Amino acid sequence: MFTGIRAITDSNIKEVLDLKISEQQHGFIEPVSLCLADAEKDTRYIPLALYEKGEIIGFSMYGKFDEQIWLDRYLIDERYQGKGLGSYFLRALVEYLLESYPKQAIYLSVFEQNKVAIQLYQKFGFSFTEELDENGEKIMIYPSGGL
Repeated sequence: MFTGIRAITDSNIKEVLDLKISEQQHGFIEPVSLCLADAEKDTRYIPLALYEKGEIIGFSMYGKFDEQIWLDRYLIDERYQGKGLGSYFLRALVEYLLESYPKQAIYLSVFEQNKVAIQLYQKFGFSFTEELDENGEKIMIYPSGGL
């Protein structure tokens, strides 16, 4: 069975759209349908499906903006949370981005109240900059150079 990262296509979009976040995560991340609409409007965004043993269990989206790589969206379906998959796929995504864009830092933004996500990002080497994005989220950076 396949475990990994795949592009979103006509053959898997329905399952991607069925992904749900937990109640505690509402307000921290947009629904997948809105993310995909953003990617359709702005082709700098690349949406991805996250697979565990052949089943879609998560979603991510990254983009390249002004020579910066942004891990813009990241979620694991509520049915698969608490099983270590968030850590597994964050590592896989960071490796994927570093391989695709060598020697470039990876940025993301997170609401200060999203303590679980912040802990996860810090565990993998992301640290806060002193900046906020346009939505008031704190910006974090993963330095270039690899895991």
